[in-house]
Amino acid sequence: MTETGNRTEEFAVTGEKVVETVKELVRQGNIRRITIKDSDGKSLIEVPLTLGVVGALLLPVWAALGALAALVKECTIVVERTEKRDKSDT
Repeated sequence: MTETGNRTEEFAVTGEKVVETVKELVRQGNIRRITIKDSDGKSLIEVPLTLGVVGALLLPVWAALGALAALVKECTIVVERTEKRDKSDT
């Protein structure tokens, strides 16, 4: 039997790499939420992602991330992933 769990990863990136990194993460799938934090750890933007959110629905997100990238030099991308695991593993 399988159950669903969440795993969090953090990536430190420069401002100009934010949009590129987020697009790559979304392509990888299994993402529930992406949070962008500044160098002080303050949340700048949180983007909840659900299955089926693709294409035109993400255009406002890309625009917001582009504007954000122009304002910050360094930031951290926090990714919350959904993963399935065997119940026997826990």
